[in-house]
Amino acid sequence: RCVNLNSRKDIVFLILAGFFITNALMAEMIGGKLISFGIFVQSVGILPWPVVFLTTDLINEYYGRKGVIRLSFITVGLIAYAFILLLTTQEIPAIENSPVSDESFNQVFGMSRGIIIGSIIAFLVAQVIDALSFHRIKKITGSRHIWLRATGSTVISQLFDTFIVQFIAFVIPGYWSLPEFFENASMGYLFKLLVALGLIPFIYLFHYIIDRYLKVEGNGNT
Repeated sequence: RCVNLNSRKDIVFLILAGFFITNALMAEMIGGKLISFGIFVQSVGILPWPVVFLTTDLINEYYGRKGVIRLSFITVGLIAYAFILLLTTQEIPAIENSPVSDESFNQVFGMSRGIIIGSIIAFLVAQVIDALSFHRIKKITGSRHIWLRATGSTVISQLFDTFIVQFIAFVIPGYWSLPEFFENASMGYLFKLLVALGLIPFIYLFHYIIDRYLKVEGNGNT
């Protein structure tokens, strides 16, 4: 159906979709830099992912699994398009006095094709699993336990996301042995679990805000 910009529910969807797509794209673009969170060494691309987790759960709640899956396919297409642009621009030489040299540009944006392919496959698989598991949990619990379906679906989906992307990006090309893979993927997954738990208060906060906003128009949860 056509988007109605006078409809509060359509406006909420556009805002959530905008944050979802922007943060997913940014996570892929900045993923080459490693940072430390205490014992956890992670890509700086982990920073936008809590927003992706949160918007995924909110879209699941208010617009159903079809909304999440369709938006996920659109996002995968946009991520692939962004990587095609990056690969194209890497082939165009910089002028002699360019503020950013070819070497600097390619060092930042020249991620391996293994990482690109792995991240796209892992993202799509994780989002489909998240949508399906969210609604399976919701079917069992009904309207109760918002935190359980939101956090539970993230816990399940990120297991697949973390192990798929690291296996394709690092094991298949031969960068890591299997023991190294399991150690690094397990630490990455543990970090995502802690993030998912930390998001629980924000899940309830944004549910409250959206409910209040939609009820002005006479809409509640769907």
